[in-house]
Amino acid sequence: MSAFLILHGWQNHRPAGHWQHWLAGRLTALGHHVTYPQLPDPDDPDLEVWLAELTRHLGELPGPAADQVVLAHSASAVLWLHAAARGLDGLAVGRVLLVAPPSGPVLALHPEVAGFAPPLSAGLSLPGPTRLVAGDDDPYCPEGAATVFGAPLGIPTDLLPGAAHLDLDAGYGPWPAVLEWCLAGSVPLRPRPAPVR
Repeated sequence: MSAFLILHGWQNHRPAGHWQHWLAGRLTALGHHVTYPQLPDPDDPDLEVWLAELTRHLGELPGPAADQVVLAHSASAVLWLHAAARGLDGLAVGRVLLVAPPSGPVLALHPEVAGFAPPLSAGLSLPGPTRLVAGDDDPYCPEGAATVFGAPLGIPTDLLPGAAHLDLDAGYGPWPAVLEWCLAGSVPLRPRPAPVR
């Protein structure tokens, strides 16, 4: 069994309908260890506090690093990049999925998260296998996630048509493809199925 760490983004209070909440329930029901913490002050997060929380939760994951999986959405996706840039301990997990990371110019527009602007230096390298998934029309990354993150960091990227910020407002809710990725490894991410009418 694997150990999963699921990290939410800015203004996210872990609503029951969100795909992360749905995923945590599915993985737990399948017998996996799941950590899905409420990070401190999600409406006005502090980068240093969140980095400390990330380090703590990584350190508490059971099992070998190869069986540990991190899924980080939005502000937590750029939190992961900050942790990698600083070389924090515990980042060499089996797999990482970065979901809908916001761009620096967008974060700069919001004082609450301006300090989360991603550290995209030329020398930034990620500590383990990483995949990126984002909407092709994400308002939090209008420059395009493949352009801002995927190509410069050499991350395999799945762009989902019309998926926006991959949040509840975009209909992500249940998302079977992310569960499949968790269970099967490196399969490409796909959009959620259209609702049955």
